[in-house]
Amino acid sequence: MQFYYGEKTLARALDEAEFWKRQEAEHTVVIRQIAPNLESRFVMQLQQYETAFNQAKGLVVRYIETLVRSRDNVSRSMRQQILEFLEKALEQSKQFVQLLNQILLESDAVRNSPVAPVVINHIRRESEYFIGIAQAVLDYSSKSR
Repeated sequence: MQFYYGEKTLARALDEAEFWKRQEAEHTVVIRQIAPNLESRFVMQLQQYETAFNQAKGLVVRYIETLVRSRDNVSRSMRQQILEFLEKALEQSKQFVQLLNQILLESDAVRNSPVAPVVINHIRRESEYFIGIAQAVLDYSSKSR
């Protein structure tokens, strides 16, 4: 992500978070569909992540609405709240990547599929992309305070 957005960097980061949390929620469904005999413990974890990602996306939408209503002139406490949310969203994606790695290592259903490992690795790389964006915004924001 480029930082020429200046004061709009926070809004841009929230736009990215909304997109990627929606993607990650959809990815949990994709994994369950490409590995229909996936072990139940992984199915349950993916379902929990789907719910968590959708909740995060809902929160992002509320933050975006707040930024729009305030014309990007939010209080320091609201700015801090948004940055804390981005930290949690980043951590959530890191944990999701760990789950994907665990599925790749431990799931017989995935290991025995010609397609599932390829798709899961692609999904992992996409979540890692969001992690990179979120970390860059947090680093940029901590320097510009």
